[in-house]
Amino acid sequence: MSVLLETTAGDIVIDLLVDYAPKMCENFLKLCKVKYYNFSPIHSIQKSFSFQTGDPLGPMSAQSDGGTSIWGHLSGNPADKTFPALFHPKLKHLERGTVSMATAPTPADPESRVAGSQFIVTLGDNTDYLDGKAAIFGKVVEGFDVLEKINDAIVDERGHPLVDIRIKHTVILDDPYPDPAGLREPSASPPPTKAQLATVRIAEGEELVDEEASEEAALLAEKRRKEREAAAQALTLEMMGDLPFAEVKPPENVLFVCKLNPVTTDEDLELIFSRFGKILSCEVIRDQKTGDSLQYAFIEFEDKKSCEEAYYKMDQVLIDDRRIHVDFSQSVSRLSEVWRDDTNKKRKKAAASTSGGGWGGVKELEKWRKYRNEYVEHKDDDDYEMVHGMEDIRDRHTTQSSRPSGPNDRDKRREADRSQTERSPDRRGGDRYNKSNPNERRRDTDRRRSRSPRGDRYRDTRNDRRGDFERSRHGDDRNPPRRDRRDHDRRDERDRDRYRSGS
Repeated sequence: MSVLLETTAGDIVIDLLVDYAPKMCENFLKLCKVKYYNFSPIHSIQKSFSFQTGDPLGPMSAQSDGGTSIWGHLSGNPADKTFPALFHPKLKHLERGTVSMATAPTPADPESRVAGSQFIVTLGDNTDYLDGKAAIFGKVVEGFDVLEKINDAIVDERGHPLVDIRIKHTVILDDPYPDPAGLREPSASPPPTKAQLATVRIAEGEELVDEEASEEAALLAEKRRKEREAAAQALTLEMMGDLPFAEVKPPENVLFVCKLNPVTTDEDLELIFSRFGKILSCEVIRDQKTGDSLQYAFIEFEDKKSCEEAYYKMDQVLIDDRRIHVDFSQSVSRLSEVWRDDTNKKRKKAAASTSGGGWGGVKELEKWRKYRNEYVEHKDDDDYEMVHGMEDIRDRHTTQSSRPSGPNDRDKRREADRSQTERSPDRRGGDRYNKSNPNERRRDTDRRRSRSPRGDRYRDTRNDRRGDFERSRHGDDRNPPRRDRRDHDRRDERDRDRYRSGS
């Protein structure tokens, strides 16, 4: 069950939830049937929230009574002007386009609410503030662009639009309810009353002229925006190498055919389209892995005239139980492929003819050693080493293996290494500390002691230090051989033997 509302902003289609709100849906349908809503103003617009309508005169008219239900409209009894509104627990104001009856509390019981003819349409999502205040009975299914226009309308401080937005006509698409007694559907939409015309701010004709001018300006602005966007995209594709140049245009002798039957082959299309002229190529595009038809093809004619004739006569033609669609090709992929292959061949030829430099995919490509290679030469020490290429390592090994290995050459190499060590700073720390500093000298001594061989681990250095002090005091720079604990023990044994022999 649906109703079409024709407004000055556009058409809106509302689906009615008859299973959840049967009484309110019946009231709304019958009011639309008697054209009660014709020329009703849209008011109380709150941006991204809701708008309200359904009163034939609107709140700006002093003669307005706020609207009445279909039963009050038929009987004329003020007691039937409203009816109890029922709130279904499953219906919530969660999405844009929710349609609900505006309700008001009864004077006798503030907990119960009644509805008449006015209804509310939400302009935003999650408008749960209306839950319990407006009773939902339908949803907008078409015309969301009209809701956007109403949402963007210029309004005053009370939410009334400065340019009138009104319901011009209502059309019932489906009505499952029987008509109440006394209901008569008018044969044509009644003209607006004087009271309704008195509430008009700007005439509808003026609005249409302004609207057409604004639409034309909007179309021109949108066209310029699309052209700038297309030019920027084409320039990007040219920089990436996908297009030979940004201003490239598709060929005028190629047709694009889609909606093909999967069983249609290249030979079938070529046979069918060959009556319009000579065909240079006909290709049905297929999946690279499975080989199945993607149901579109490109047909290249020899001349432009044959392509145009095929375009005018082959659209919507039945081929293999499918009505195909034919259009001029907008693809430049083949032109780009030809240009790219030709350019690559030229660059490859130029790179092969020169000794230095190269281009991607050519053997003469220059090596870039900014990053580490897979093979890196490691040394025993902790120093950082440069990353060498395989050719450098191979050349160095060849040079080392070609050096002579005689005794004289070995002595020369040893002498050269010794001189190089004397000239270079400390390998581990360079000149990081001062040798004249006692603390640094002590650290250096401990470091050397830690690298001493195992046989000298228990060497007693106290006598050595005492001897160094005595020699420095007497100016003795000689270096007598050091005596360890075993020499001291042997001297004691000789003294004991001499004492025994003397006694």
